[in-house]
Amino acid sequence: MLSKLKALLASSDQPDSLGSQFRKKRFAHFKQLVERNFLGKLPIRVLDIGGRSQFWIGQDLLEAGKLEITLLNLSEEPVSVPGISSIVGDATDLSQFGDGSFDLVFSNSVIEHLYTWENQQKMAREAVRVGKKYFIQTPNRHFFAEPHYALPFVQYFPKSWTYFLLTKSRLSRGNKWNPADAQQYLDEIRLLDRREFKRLFPKAEIYDENFLGMTKSFTAHNL
Repeated sequence: MLSKLKALLASSDQPDSLGSQFRKKRFAHFKQLVERNFLGKLPIRVLDIGGRSQFWIGQDLLEAGKLEITLLNLSEEPVSVPGISSIVGDATDLSQFGDGSFDLVFSNSVIEHLYTWENQQKMAREAVRVGKKYFIQTPNRHFFAEPHYALPFVQYFPKSWTYFLLTKSRLSRGNKWNPADAQQYLDEIRLLDRREFKRLFPKAEIYDENFLGMTKSFTAHNL
């Protein structure tokens, strides 16, 4: 149990972290769905909203030439990997793309960073519009550990309390946060619960990721 909690609190960038383990399991599920739904269609054009090339490096689908990935971020991402390109754009306004421009829209832990429910609705509408298929993941608001700070139940605290904990203590993964970074995260993060997530993607199948009998995150997809 102690080792599981230690893995849970570690940053997702660490290979042994629970977040990294969940990403590997999620991607394995994603791979199965893609191979089942896009049989014979190559390459599959993917728009990754808020993605990084590091996420895709080493993945079989990319290395086999099955994916043609476009990363979309507020600033251009440096890329040097065949099959991946990068553009500047806004997840809430994809008007540079027509309906069904991509075979698949993919997004991993991005929609909770959009400040408001209105922006989350806009991203969901745009993802469904420009993608023939979609695979959108987000943490569960009601999971006991808030994933960005690795602190229990702080999603229910007043933001001023969380700001104090982040900037005045080392409870968040053993580090004090820079005040500007702490405020930025507190402003931008709006976690979603199952009911809201289902409202954003009413026609989707919801894939749950569970830990100790609790749902850690959701993925909405129509694959």
